[in-house]
Amino acid sequence: MKMTYIYSAAIGLALGLTSCEDFLDTMPDNRAELNSDEKITAILVSAYPTHSSILLTEYGTDNVMDNGKAYNIYHYYPITEETYLWETSSESSGNDDPNSVWQGYYSAIAAANQALVAIEEMGNPERLAPQRAEALLCRAYGHFMLANVFCLPYNPQTASKDMGLPYASAPETKPEQTYERGTLEELYSKINADIEAALPYVDDRIYTVPKYHFNVKAAYAFAARFNLFYVKADKSNYNKVVEYATKALGASPASLTRQMIKYTAFGADDISNEYIRTSETANFLMLPAYSAAGRCMLGMEQRYNHARPICTNETYWATGPWGTGGSSGFYISTLYGGNQCVRFPKITEFWEETDKINGTGYPHIVHVAFSADETLLCRAEAYAFLKEYDKAAADLNIWQSGHCYASYRDNRGVLRYLPELTRERVNDFFTDIPYSPIEAIVNGESVGTIKKTLHPQGFMVEAGEQENFIHCVLHFRRLETLHDGSRWFDIKRYGIEVGHNRDGLSADILKVDDPRRAIQLPKDVIRGGLTPNPR
Repeated sequence: MKMTYIYSAAIGLALGLTSCEDFLDTMPDNRAELNSDEKITAILVSAYPTHSSILLTEYGTDNVMDNGKAYNIYHYYPITEETYLWETSSESSGNDDPNSVWQGYYSAIAAANQALVAIEEMGNPERLAPQRAEALLCRAYGHFMLANVFCLPYNPQTASKDMGLPYASAPETKPEQTYERGTLEELYSKINADIEAALPYVDDRIYTVPKYHFNVKAAYAFAARFNLFYVKADKSNYNKVVEYATKALGASPASLTRQMIKYTAFGADDISNEYIRTSETANFLMLPAYSAAGRCMLGMEQRYNHARPICTNETYWATGPWGTGGSSGFYISTLYGGNQCVRFPKITEFWEETDKINGTGYPHIVHVAFSADETLLCRAEAYAFLKEYDKAAADLNIWQSGHCYASYRDNRGVLRYLPELTRERVNDFFTDIPYSPIEAIVNGESVGTIKKTLHPQGFMVEAGEQENFIHCVLHFRRLETLHDGSRWFDIKRYGIEVGHNRDGLSADILKVDDPRRAIQLPKDVIRGGLTPNPR
């Protein structure tokens, strides 16, 4: 295939669409001559993706339902309906379609590679080791996200045969070059090599605003999440998850995690702004992006969204270890919207106006890519697989304590106190919950539960205590990552089957072996020569 579909076009995007840079820094005009430390540091600003996969993944999850034909589809963004129905995208959704996501990530990778070549040409001086580490992490992160969107989940039993993606390890130097997808095993091995090479040299001192870069905590949080997904038969990946998550979280994780009680003092707009503050200790890495995810989550997408039936039975208002439904100590008072869209406003839109008269411009979001809370849950999951259940329970209890009221009154007015989430409580609670049916929405109402049947991809979950802990972790992760598309990755890793209701039609079921779990490559990329995902 012609490289233009992967790197040249990506570089063109980075050069042509620079309006998002105000979120971070100003790029130098002369990018061709990276002949100084300052220029190399500056180009790494564009080694972070300019687009987000949130809409491309969130609407394929069990967090979303069809509210019916009586409600409007956000017609400017058909990607919501296409993704909900797991259809191949028409690629007419501007900043959020597969082509934009592909270009955004490969553009970032291209910038990282330019920096790496420049550092190498300068002799790999020790003083540029932190910049080289940042470039390697950006390159690894771009490929990791692309793999999770456009490939099947990593399965050690099939990874040597499953299709991967081209690993861009150098800038394009030839007018035409042929690329193969390679295997998922090859792709993950190269991601792992970049991460391991980078970690010892990450240095926060080179950043003006560290939380918009791969600072030390963000780097180890990324390494922890990657190893959680990079399943090994000998479970060595789980030891790495614990090691790296602990380096990110430090000796006192509770001092870093998000305290949801503070958001009850704010309205929706203020919550959105407070959530992404650099002063928030829970935020490890934040990424700005061109995206309409904010407006869709605000409720402009009325037909397909996180509606009340799902909220009541499966997410925010569902019975949890802390209590039951709306009377629980969970942070329900920070929710907004209506029956068709219930949301915690952590993602909102920042509008960049380019033409005041015509009212045109670009929608942006700022997304928390890595946080203390999500990293804590990665570690809890690893502890569960290592059968260190007391440690897993301790991490889960920290998460619960930050997300629930210490005391509250139940629906009878009785004062209740948040119970400690012990090993025994996790076990007892999830043992008693019935498994959710795949078709969880029937006649517009939910019959689902928070406990989904698991079909792990390439690893085993033992029945009993281990499974109960995994269900607890997955539920907490679902709540933590709701609205940001990450649930899709857990659905893929654990082979969770999803039934999407359809008004007037039978439900569409995403089975465990459904090839639609790998989103189709962009049409231009397929035309350029890369093998499409099976359908």
